[in-house]
Amino acid sequence: MDARHARSGGGFVINRTRVLAAATALVGVVGIGAVACTAAESDKPRTATVERATLTTGVSAPGALTAITEQNLGFPKGGQLTSVLVKVGDRVEAGQVLATVDDFAAKQVLKQQEAQLAAQEAALARITDSPAVSGAENTLAQAQQILEATEDSVEAMLEADDVSIGAAERQLSADKNALRQAEAKAAASCGSGRSSASYDDADDDDTGWPRRSTSLLTSPSCTADQQAVAAAKQQVAASKAALEQAEQKREIDEANGRVQIENARQAVVSAQNNLDSTSADRPHSIDQQAALVAAARAAVEQARRDVENCTLRAPVAGTVAVINGTVGEYLAPSTGTSALAPGSDAPIPGAGGATGGGAAAAATGVSANRPGGTQFIVLSDVDQFQVVVPFNESDAVQIQPGQRADVTFDAIPDLTAPGSVLSVAPVATSIGGVISYYATITLNSDDPRLKSGLTATANVITGETEDVLTVPSSAVRNVDGRSVVTVLGPNGPADVPFQPGQVGLDRTEVVSGLQEGQQVLLPVGQ
Repeated sequence: MDARHARSGGGFVINRTRVLAAATALVGVVGIGAVACTAAESDKPRTATVERATLTTGVSAPGALTAITEQNLGFPKGGQLTSVLVKVGDRVEAGQVLATVDDFAAKQVLKQQEAQLAAQEAALARITDSPAVSGAENTLAQAQQILEATEDSVEAMLEADDVSIGAAERQLSADKNALRQAEAKAAASCGSGRSSASYDDADDDDTGWPRRSTSLLTSPSCTADQQAVAAAKQQVAASKAALEQAEQKREIDEANGRVQIENARQAVVSAQNNLDSTSADRPHSIDQQAALVAAARAAVEQARRDVENCTLRAPVAGTVAVINGTVGEYLAPSTGTSALAPGSDAPIPGAGGATGGGAAAAATGVSANRPGGTQFIVLSDVDQFQVVVPFNESDAVQIQPGQRADVTFDAIPDLTAPGSVLSVAPVATSIGGVISYYATITLNSDDPRLKSGLTATANVITGETEDVLTVPSSAVRNVDGRSVVTVLGPNGPADVPFQPGQVGLDRTEVVSGLQEGQQVLLPVGQ
């Protein structure tokens, strides 16, 4: 049944996991409230402490004990039989070697898989140790340095061009001043009294001088001054050409510089993109290669298992009942199975895969001339027991393979056998109109009193919560929909309501309402 603690006031009821051992303790404790009134009847009332403990929860159900009486053995992949180390009738222990088949091919496959694993591990190491990212970082740094150097070089070149243009402009200005001085001098020595400005305004002849009468050009000083003016004009023209050339050079250098800078910037962008791509790909490449390494490692493990499977060992203790094969013969892969009783690993008597003869032969069609049918070895009298228990659906959902279990027996009250859940049926079975799921629990006990068919109760541990505040479940009672315990205080015993949490095998979690160290009264007889 379900253990429940209810609380009013909050307007809710808390349903908790069915308690294995506490269920009966919670029934019939209504009279505990009278302990304070009858304390005089007992010299020392029994108490318990509110304390922190590991809370164990679980489910239980009755079932039956069944024995695995036979087990069929063989080689998963068959092969040529190289040794048979036991005889029919021999008693063998768990792990004892029974027979072997040729393992040459299996060992060759193992070597191949180990080589493949080494190759995949080397590839992973190569990717992990690859300098691709650091190389891309170095390339980016170099491209950035080239960009900076290019910008500096173009800037220096344009500054040099500006200096050349300035020098050409100053030279042209100086040459123009020299020309004006030469013209003034020539006007003074050759002219008709006109100022030098009249020379600039007059019509030029072929020499660039104002037309005058021939008589004015006969003076030697005039001729020399006219030649000086002509030379000055040539110098001005040359300076103008030099200035234009310097300006054109700057324009060309500026255009070329822009191209060089853009090329350098493009190199930086490309290097950055390469770094980003390499950095982004690296973890995925490592993960991909790690997956290949894992697959290769799994293949190695499978190959090792195949080598190990070339040696047949007894999985459990038992007696060799059947051997079908001699050294040198080729065995087929073991494919025979036993028909199992519902919810059990024990075979149905006389149904398939047994030692043959009699009812088994009639039921399965296996010839009595070949005991065990197609099986290589059959072990009998395994002496291993299991409990097959039907759990209702609300309990079955809490059960998982591997969970710890304690099994008790009506016929052996002083025995509690430890065990573990082997499996839970995936399909429900209707038992008396109740949906149930069979669970198989393997026992870790070889008590000689165990016999197949004994009635057993399996207590499956479904959870353990450490370091929680708890109170004995036997001290808890329900009063007007509230969970209450009787606390011993300075003024005597008093009923104290509290909010329960999980209900364990023998203790109940305290969510609020009680404090660690408080003493609570237990029912009479506890």
